[in-house]
Amino acid sequence: MQTFQSWGRYPPARQNTLRLRWAGDALPPPAAGGEKLLPYGQGRSYGDSCLNDGGTLLLTGGLDRFIRFDRDSGLLRCEAGVTLAEILRLIVPQGWFLPVTPGTKFVSVGGAIANDVHGKNHHRTGTFGCHVTRFELLRSDGSRLICSPQENAAWFAATVGGLGLTGLVTWAEIRLRPITNPFVAVETTRFANLDEFFELSAAAEADYEYTVAWLDCLAGGSRFGRGLFVRGNHAAPQLSGLPPMAEPQGRSFPFDAPGWMLNNLSIRAFNFAYYHRQRGKTASGIRHFDPFFYPLDAVLAWNRIYGRRGFLQYQCAVPDDDGHKAIRSILEKIVASGLGSFLSVLKTFGGITSPGMLSFPRKGVTLALDFPMRGAGTLALLDELDAIVRQAGGAVYPAKDARMSPESFRTYFPRWHEFSQYIDPGFSSGFWRRVTGR
Repeated sequence: MQTFQSWGRYPPARQNTLRLRWAGDALPPPAAGGEKLLPYGQGRSYGDSCLNDGGTLLLTGGLDRFIRFDRDSGLLRCEAGVTLAEILRLIVPQGWFLPVTPGTKFVSVGGAIANDVHGKNHHRTGTFGCHVTRFELLRSDGSRLICSPQENAAWFAATVGGLGLTGLVTWAEIRLRPITNPFVAVETTRFANLDEFFELSAAAEADYEYTVAWLDCLAGGSRFGRGLFVRGNHAAPQLSGLPPMAEPQGRSFPFDAPGWMLNNLSIRAFNFAYYHRQRGKTASGIRHFDPFFYPLDAVLAWNRIYGRRGFLQYQCAVPDDDGHKAIRSILEKIVASGLGSFLSVLKTFGGITSPGMLSFPRKGVTLALDFPMRGAGTLALLDELDAIVRQAGGAVYPAKDARMSPESFRTYFPRWHEFSQYIDPGFSSGFWRRVTGR
């Protein structure tokens, strides 16, 4: 067995691996010891939803072929191991872009479906699954289902956001969105508090496709809730004459940072410098899409910044009717704890219904934070945040979780029992066993 880690590097897990070579590969027969299978793409889930301690990971990196691309309609079919980075290299020069993209392009299509990922434009376009027109699902009994919103619709709903538990997605078809050039017109505004953020966000959503904010989660007193609000649109056609920019080449973080490197003082210093990085209240400009959508991809293996113990990402969503109060309560808890996060992202979700039974996004406000793993104190803080989210009627994102309780999971995802009927009996994960006891 090999040790595999999620992107958060917590918890560790040991499992066997089987490398898949093409979409026609058969799955292995059930193991005599009852070990379960789980698809594993690029390992960019933060917790144990991509881990299968004691079982077998189906490595999908070999499923990397493009099957069909209609340059006129923007319909793309590819195998599930193809990454978003590979898709972008193909489609951007042809005048197309991903309809939805998360904050990293180093995820597979299968992983994007399994976690029903979202991006900065949820208020306009919903989740990734909203733009998947069909896929093939390979079950452990050898059966293959073509799933779409019209065909095998229940299997489609279970698999989108289904954390890889319904079987193996072998290929998928995605409807892209047109662009005229690789640039984004961006405007960044400093805001002094949460009320100002909500005002900026509400005003921007009618005119801007992409909105997101970075938050200084350690600032207290008069600076509580300050941050930078970013809004953008794909650049206008008249900018198509600009010379093309080469794809940025990321540099890898070279070592596992010592535990003392990320502390209250260093995070406060970073937050101060980042908040004041622009002199005026508002700055605007034209940027290449890559640093706009994928700023962290510029540093490969950036998770090593948190050291060998790893980190816990916490992303929650709370409804609009209680969003202001719940987000404020969460930030007050973090400020009081002193366990800050320098990667703190705040945005709003729109009302487009996600297609999956276990899809995370829902209309309201979402906050994502990273916490260095420091043992019981970190886990206790996140339990306190869970209580706030539960009371507000919200949810925590399974793709970024490594510790939520079964009670919390059942509250966040009331359709979990319905979903469980579609789980492949040969598949499981560390996350699923943890939150259900199965």
